[in-house]
Amino acid sequence: MGSEMCIRDRLLVISSSISHDLLKRCLAPDITEKQELNYARISIFIAVLIAGYFGINPPGFVAEVVAFAFGLAAASFFPAIVLGIFYSRMNRQGAVAGMLTGFAFTASYIIFFKFINPEMSTAENWWFGISPEGIGTMGTILNLLVALTVCRFTAPPPEYVQRIVRHIRLPGE
Repeated sequence: MGSEMCIRDRLLVISSSISHDLLKRCLAPDITEKQELNYARISIFIAVLIAGYFGINPPGFVAEVVAFAFGLAAASFFPAIVLGIFYSRMNRQGAVAGMLTGFAFTASYIIFFKFINPEMSTAENWWFGISPEGIGTMGTILNLLVALTVCRFTAPPPEYVQRIVRHIRLPGE
């Protein structure tokens, strides 16, 4: 019962993150609740397929999978979190652009060398000699650069959001 709840909870987080947080709040704010529910169901289905595939065909050792997971998380979330706290000019457009860029770059690199063309997964073929397990660092840097660039060329967040950011960073003031 406990593991079933854990799996169900994770699937709910995935589906709500995609349907509500990404689609409804950012990419398609005009979708109806029914469309949002349908996107949530589709994302659960895709998450189950991906988990099933990796359950049947594990990509490698546990350490390798953990390195991929941390690399993808760092390349997608880390700069948005850090900039969201320490840079009051960071806006939604910059954060989303950086997250998508960092994730797409890192995932593409891993997928290419581990699944599409594993025979090329050698140091002489890697970008700057960085293995797929370590490419998350480059994805993080790319995310950071894209996020900062996009936020410079788009409208700053509202003043009340900037005050919240300053308050989070300096709660005593």
